[in-house]
Parts: sequence; structure tokens; C-alpha cells
Amino acid sequence: MKIPEHVQITADIATTLRASIDNRYSQIAVLVDENTKKHCYPLIRDEIPTHSLIEIKSGEKHKTIETCCTIWDHLTKVKFDRHGLLVMLGGGVIGDMGGFAAATFKRGIDFILVPTTLLSQVDASVGGKLGVDYQGFKNHVGLFQEPKATLIAPIFLGTLSERELRSGYAEVIKHALVGDASMWNTIRKSPIKEQEWESLIAESVAFKLSVTKEDPTEKGLRKILNFGHTVGHAIESASLSTRMPLLHGEAIAVGMITESQIAYKKNLISREALDEIADYIISIFDRMALQEDEVILKVMRQDKKNKENKILMALVNPIGQAVWDVEVSEKEICNSLAYYRSL
Repeated sequence: MKIPEHVQITADIATTLRASIDNRYSQIAVLVDENTKKHCYPLIRDEIPTHSLIEIKSGEKHKTIETCCTIWDHLTKVKFDRHGLLVMLGGGVIGDMGGFAAATFKRGIDFILVPTTLLSQVDASVGGKLGVDYQGFKNHVGLFQEPKATLIAPIFLGTLSERELRSGYAEVIKHALVGDASMWNTIRKSPIKEQEWESLIAESVAFKLSVTKEDPTEKGLRKILNFGHTVGHAIESASLSTRMPLLHGEAIAVGMITESQIAYKKNLISREALDEIADYIISIFDRMALQEDEVILKVMRQDKKNKENKILMALVNPIGQAVWDVEVSEKEICNSLAYYRSL
């Protein structure tokens, strides 16, 4: 699929960003966290017309309505009107939450996404999903809204820790498993340090855009992108109260293994395929410590994909394709968690 004009992959983020900001905006604000302020903001600061800076705390635990209030308070204080522009410089948390804040401020102002993590570049910044966590549940409050522009610069990957890079790679793996068997067969033959990031970013973005263009509000096909996320989101949310919360991609890695085991038990994939998936993902992420099954299930019962109190999943069927709205019992989920712990 041809990538649309509003999504650009660029080697010169400063010039591309400058060209994306026209002179019709009454005001501009840039949203950062302490990490992107230090490592990423200096790369674009001088290319943005006069602007104010909004700094929030990094991390999923700060992806809340309360943090949105901090953003809205700043915009109100500097007298932002509906002709202002918010530039989001950060990962998935900043993109989701900043976009939500922009889309709801005075019923909506323009915003530009500048994703700085692999996770946000290949997944979170594409498709128009915005939102915040609420009462411990992932993305419990949100909406769909496309940004004015999404500017993806692989140069920012150099600012990431190895752990953050691994986290983003989970979404690359997911895209391959649900949509491109040949891509899966290519990436699984190489360790993460040998992956070609620019081509993988382009392939992942093109794939996700092809899905979201056909189903922008997740009524059907787009649900395949939830593979690994029913279990994964629950594990991620449950870990937020622990001493060492999991990153999104780490939890999704667990989710892809457990949900692949469920797919195997439902005769959607072969045992060979399950072993292939589990072995490769474990080689990248090692094995994570999980909380008790009931803690995970309690969160999963609030999953947005559920219907009539039934837990629904997207499952690989076979590698390179997927089915969605597959009903899964709590017993099947517990068995899959036991399988993961046994690896």
C-alpha cells in the first residue's frame, strides 16, 4: 500500500517538521516528557516557530485524565484557541494521551505526531486511536481522530535503550504474525540487533495503514491488530502496581505466546507453528514473571473487545493471517498462562 501524504518517514525530521507547520496557526505548543525533552527536543526545537513547552512525566502510569488536565491547564493558561497546534514528541503514551487532549480541547485542535520510539513509529502513531487509561484499565477512555501529520524519523531510535527497542519490536512481530508470513520467516531468522529498522518500519506502517484504511473504527478487520493484546494488556495493567512494571511490548510478547497456545488448542495453528512463535519470542524477551491468574483475569474482564461478558480474542490462523472475535474461556486463558510459565 502507498503511504498517505500525512504519514511521512524521513531522514531529516527538522526540515520535514518545519514544512508541516504552516503560518495559519495562532499558537503552537510542544508536548514532551523528561526523556524526549532531553534527547529529542534539541533536534527539532529551532525548526518550530515560537512555541510553548508542556512537560509531563513519562510512563504508562501517568497516562491518565489527571495528566490530560495538566495539558489542558497549560493550553488554557496560554490562551490557546481552536486555531492552535499541538506537536507531540514522544512514544505511545504521549501520542495516545496528547492526541486525546488535543482532540477534546475546545472540541478539537490540530495535532502533529512525532513518534520517538520504535513502538510508536510502527504501531501507536498509526491508525488514529487516542486515549487514556482509567481505573487501571488500558485505554479505557478514548476516541478515533487522525493527526494533521505523522512524522516518523528512524534517527530517534538511537536515543532508545535496548529494552525500549525490544518493546517496540513486539509490534513488528505482531504485524508479521497476523499479516505477512514472509516477513515473519525473514525476521525470525535474525536476532534483534541484526534487523533492518528502516525497512521494517516502512513495512509495518504500510501494513497497519492498509488495515486501518479498510476498517478505521475497528468494526471488523482492524481487530486482527489486537492479537496478543487481550492477555497482554491485562498483564501490562496488572504489572503497573508492581515494583518493576512491564513495558507495553514486553507484555504483548507474553500475550502473543499465550494467545498462540490458545490458537493451537483451537486447531488454528500447528504445534510446529506454536513452537516457532514461542521459541523466537522467548529468545528476544526471555520469560517474564507474571502475577496471579485471578489478578490478570480481573483486568481482562474489562477488556474493550469483550461483548456480553464474553472474552473475545484475535488469533493467528495460520501464521500470516488471523481471525477475530473468537470467544475464549477463562479456563483456556489459565491454561495458556500455565503453558507460558512452563517454558
